[in-house]
Amino acid sequence: MVLRLAGELDLASAPILQRELDQDSIGDAPAIVFDLDELEFIDSTGLRVILGAHQRARERGQAFAITRGSAQVQRLLSITRVGERLRILPSSSSEAPT
Repeated sequence: MVLRLAGELDLASAPILQRELDQDSIGDAPAIVFDLDELEFIDSTGLRVILGAHQRARERGQAFAITRGSAQVQRLLSITRVGERLRILPSSSSEAPT
């Protein structure tokens, strides 16, 4: 399952993503990819939602990955070292994680 995020993932929009992640269909997917190619901005709240999704995917035995995203997204992943813990695909056209 590919979730394409666009615009900003922050305090205002993170609850919307969280509601989507709470849907039963997410748990049925063998793999989850967060496509961040169109995401222009992410703050700590958005990062927390992504990390929570990663943790839940691990608990369910699902593969999990994200795409690189914008320069701002990449910078936050680098500064927080989150990028070292997540599988990062070059783009959403890459194969789903196994």
